[in-house]
Amino acid sequence: MAGIDEDREFIALKIAVMTVSDTRTEENDTSGKLLIDRLTEARHSLHARAIVPDEAGRIRAQASDWLASGADIILTTGGTGFAPRDVTPEAIKPLCDRIMDGFSVVFHTVSLKTVGLSTLQSRAFAGQAGKSFIFCLPGSTGACRDAWDNILKFELDSRYRPCSIFEILEANRNV
Repeated sequence: MAGIDEDREFIALKIAVMTVSDTRTEENDTSGKLLIDRLTEARHSLHARAIVPDEAGRIRAQASDWLASGADIILTTGGTGFAPRDVTPEAIKPLCDRIMDGFSVVFHTVSLKTVGLSTLQSRAFAGQAGKSFIFCLPGSTGACRDAWDNILKFELDSRYRPCSIFEILEANRNV
């Protein structure tokens, strides 16, 4: 049965949070703040935080820097819609060795319950970049809440069974 195995040790991950926006600041970035609050409440380590404009080169450069500095997980929020400046998938996908198709499926299933068919307007996705993972979420605080509370808090918890991202990260470190 799936769930948290309280007998197992919790191991914190180094998680970086990137808000992709031309208009948000640390003061009004509710989505980035929600993700930071959730990951620290879950006892993970905030590796870094940045607010990056909707420019593919700058998004990719920031993610690349964090990958090189040892982030286990990168969470992005914003830039996954269909507006002309929404370029997060185009910026991040070239960094990925593999796309985690199941994340998008599960995210849209969860999102359908809260925003209905509007979930179709999201290009949320996740992928493996080297030995790390990147999760690209919509910019709305509600979407970030849906993703964390229903998917990420479990998938990023080393105690979650039958498996979690932690196990993949560990296996990759030993290669």
